Amino acid sequence: MEPSSIESNRELINSARKVGKGAMLKAFIKLSGPGWLQSAITLGGGSLATALYLGVLGGLAFLWLQPIAMIMGIIMLSAIGYITLSTGEKPFRAINKHVNPVLGWGWIIATLLANCVWALPQFNLATAATRQNLMPGIFGEEAMPAGAAQTIIGLVIAAIAITFIWSYDSGKKGVKIFDGMLKGVVGMVVISFFGVVVKMATTGDGLPWGEIVSGFIPDLSLLSKPTASFDPALAAVSEHMREFWTGLIIAQQRDVMIGAAATAVGINMTLLLPYSMLKRGWDKDFRGMAIFDLSTGLFIPFLLVTSCIVIVASSQFHAHPAPGLLGEKDANGQIIQPASGLLSQYKGLATQCLTVELGPEAVAALSPDQLDEKTADLPLPDRRMAAMLVKRDAGQLAQSLAPLTGSTVANAIFGFGVTGMAVSTIIVLMLINGFVICEIANKPMHGLTYKLGAMMPLIGIIGPFVWGQAKARFWLAVPTSVFGMVLLPIAYFSFFLLMNSKSFLKENMPTGGKRIAWNTAMLIAASLATFGSLWSLWSKLHWTGIGILVSFITLAIIVHVVRKKTA
Repeated sequence: MEPSSIESNRELINSARKVGKGAMLKAFIKLSGPGWLQSAITLGGGSLATALYLGVLGGLAFLWLQPIAMIMGIIMLSAIGYITLSTGEKPFRAINKHVNPVLGWGWIIATLLANCVWALPQFNLATAATRQNLMPGIFGEEAMPAGAAQTIIGLVIAAIAITFIWSYDSGKKGVKIFDGMLKGVVGMVVISFFGVVVKMATTGDGLPWGEIVSGFIPDLSLLSKPTASFDPALAAVSEHMREFWTGLIIAQQRDVMIGAAATAVGINMTLLLPYSMLKRGWDKDFRGMAIFDLSTGLFIPFLLVTSCIVIVASSQFHAHPAPGLLGEKDANGQIIQPASGLLSQYKGLATQCLTVELGPEAVAALSPDQLDEKTADLPLPDRRMAAMLVKRDAGQLAQSLAPLTGSTVANAIFGFGVTGMAVSTIIVLMLINGFVICEIANKPMHGLTYKLGAMMPLIGIIGPFVWGQAKARFWLAVPTSVFGMVLLPIAYFSFFLLMNSKSFLKENMPTGGKRIAWNTAMLIAASLATFGSLWSLWSKLHWTGIGILVSFITLAIIVHVVRKKTA
């Protein structure tokens, strides 16, 4: 940003501060930007998918999870903003010099990995929404071969993203265009999903507001038990099968809970915020502006959108068998055909159930026809459980709105919102990766190095090709988000230690009650992130995962001791 612009913005804030709160509010709204960048990446495929599956699996009981995770994230981001704006130094260099280079390099490499991994579900989501919701007549399964459709959609998304990245790197005008575009996308997403809930609230019996309010009360017991809504269905299955279905539900709930927490504030957001502020030329005078920006541009849209998505998904899918999988008939007596992709998932779950009943060797000996016959003869309660737990994709999720808005409007709202979320997130992932590569190469945050670094997340274009057609594309966002949670504590503890580095912050280091408040809040946030990380490592990799973590910590300690001795 031009020096003259920085000074005029500073003058606007300082003048408004002298006038009063009303003037300050107007100034903050006018200058907001980084918070909206955070919204653009937070309100992406990860948050959308995890919010949908929170509603599908847990109903309204999970409404509390994402807002709590976001509050913890905003605490850390506010601290990161304070550190960055107080010193004007780049965090990567500061962590390496004043904390530990293992943490610094771990943070920046983890961010690079997260950018590339998280790009995969974004392309998946945008492709699924375009093919199933927005343009099925052009790119749908019956209109065009999958490979051709995925290639065209991926290239169009890449072209749009590259255009905006070039705009952002072009200077003051590019930054304004970029910020305006992101505000528009975030606003569109908020309006779309909020409008759906308003429609639901004013249709028929409305919404169960008492249950919605109760859903915002935290309940960590859901990490180890299914939500109460599954109790009748679980009670109906035989006793020896109840353990199987309960374990399956709990495993899916854990993944979605951890994935939702990770997508609220991911490790790449901890890099985006400070470097986007530095790129604007912000300093101490902008610290109040930064907190306001995070609270409005980040928290409010996130709270509205994720809550609305959970409510919609819960009302339409939670503890309901997917239509067509149990031989249901419509009003005309015709057998309902299951949605594309659900039948193979249903058969897979039924086969797992049959394996528990008969044993793996007996099931392996069955021919395909015999297997179909055996799964069809499973008790109805088991088949109902399988039909409840299939993973819905864009087509089915959009149609949940059809009774309220009509099929065409439902597809437009859902498809437009999903595509907007995914594309805006891809753009910001590219933006972050440009910062990452410039830092690694120790180059200015613009120019050829920045642009080349920004291209790396476009590897996500392969997502629709490697993610099987039989699986729900939306579900890919869940395991990739769990991966992100594993990395998050690296960032949180790096900045916790940096906030307590006297050699770095000097006179800007908080003292007295402020220091206690900062440390308490940051330690709570970092501890919760660590709990999620350890849970993810243990559930996915068991002792191998713990070994990786211990190795990383050991390396950091060794480097710390060596530096102390050579200082």
